[in-house]
Amino acid sequence: MTETARGTDWQAWQKSWDRQQEWYMPDREERFRVMLDMVGALVGPEPRVLDLACGTGSITDRLLGRFPKATSTGVDLDPALLAIARGSFAGDERVTFVTADLKDPRWTARLPHDSYDAVLTATALHWLHSEPLAVLYGQLGGLVRDGGVFMNADHMTDTGTPRINAAERAHRHAVMDAAKAGGALDWADWWALAAKDPVLAGPTAERFRIYGEHADGDTPSVRWHADTLRAAGFGEARAVWSSPSDSLVLAVK
Repeated sequence: MTETARGTDWQAWQKSWDRQQEWYMPDREERFRVMLDMVGALVGPEPRVLDLACGTGSITDRLLGRFPKATSTGVDLDPALLAIARGSFAGDERVTFVTADLKDPRWTARLPHDSYDAVLTATALHWLHSEPLAVLYGQLGGLVRDGGVFMNADHMTDTGTPRINAAERAHRHAVMDAAKAGGALDWADWWALAAKDPVLAGPTAERFRIYGEHADGDTPSVRWHADTLRAAGFGEARAVWSSPSDSLVLAVK
């Protein structure tokens, strides 16, 4: 990755991460668009947002592009992705980042605010198994203000449709293989580049000590997410966007 005269080119790393994620999810921008549409519709153009499991700050980047008066708190445990996030948003007083483990029952104590208009997350919580995810949803029920929203865009599997699931997976992987042959970076390729970068090498080694190669969480159905969020204190919850493999579940407090 290139470096500027003042140091690491964080925006280049940010864009590189986006391209790598789009190899897996070519409809990634569409889910972000719908997510922000619903933020505007339900909590207005100046929301206080918690970017949950924020990674490099992809949601925060799009949030501020759509709503310049919004503020965002990004929370994550990954030191390499947080380094990119902090570098990308350095000097932006609208953005704060917090290092915290979402499986730690005390993680909310690290946050700068007691409540949020919106808690947003994408393609991250499938790293958690259903039991700790249900616990997390319970905590979010206390963080989202009345009338506020939680949205999770992630892999959500309907086990009752095995033939559809198999066909979707085969098609998706064929498209991914073609893109890979054309030079697209996958997860392993991207992390190999990060491990060679003089600034990110240390944080990358640390993130693999924390997570290992990859977590093995669950991908429960939309119905599970909606039911669990209602049990956590949200008044309404349902999918507002879906692809053949993923869905965006919206819950209103």
